[in-house]
Amino acid sequence: MGDWQRDAKRAAAYYAVDHFVQSGMRLGLGTGSTVAFVLDRLAQRLQDGTLTDIAGIPTSETTTQRARDLGIPLLSFDDVQTLDLCIDGADEVDPSLNLIKGLGGALVREKIVASAARAMVVVVDESKLVPRLGGRAPLPVEVLTFGWQLHAEWFRTLGIESVLRRTADGAPFVSDNGNYIYDCQFPDGIDDPLRVEAVINNRPGVVENGLFLGYATQVVIGMENGSVTVRQVAEER
Repeated sequence: MGDWQRDAKRAAAYYAVDHFVQSGMRLGLGTGSTVAFVLDRLAQRLQDGTLTDIAGIPTSETTTQRARDLGIPLLSFDDVQTLDLCIDGADEVDPSLNLIKGLGGALVREKIVASAARAMVVVVDESKLVPRLGGRAPLPVEVLTFGWQLHAEWFRTLGIESVLRRTADGAPFVSDNGNYIYDCQFPDGIDDPLRVEAVINNRPGVVENGLFLGYATQVVIGMENGSVTVRQVAEER
């Protein structure tokens, strides 16, 4: 990550917290390097008293630990079933504000939390903007460990090249849910995300995929020139 990207992520994260989070909100707390800045800003504003009565449901064990370290109150779905706002990052954002997420390995919990939120603010730097999903980032697909070996050839029949995600020591990466993740490459990008999502999620053994279609209500973008811009869907879901 370059210095400008780090600065852009921080600027976008701080903007999102300052402009979209209000006292009393119940939040979905995403996962990733940009969300780390979101958590920093939430903690700052809780400490200085400009935000009060904030609590969130985290989307990963990593976010859980960081939020606890920062003193951000946490909830579970035993406490609430509807969230006011979800704030998360993305690996790609297309012109319709559809997303690819999951390079951090938390796509299943991220999608569950996003689906429980009335609105979703996505925080990115401008390098994440793409004309078509799948042209740059792979599409993560989380699968059960039972029968994981069966999926690579099936992906190939669809024209998708897939690689099982592994850790630095070569072992399969294991999600917080105890599952494996395939990273799927589309040679020409994803021309019909809705169809791809339906086909992949109908496969036995697939838990979820990283296409987030129609979830984002606003995307806050940190630009290389230091500015922040916001894109918004015409109608919230």
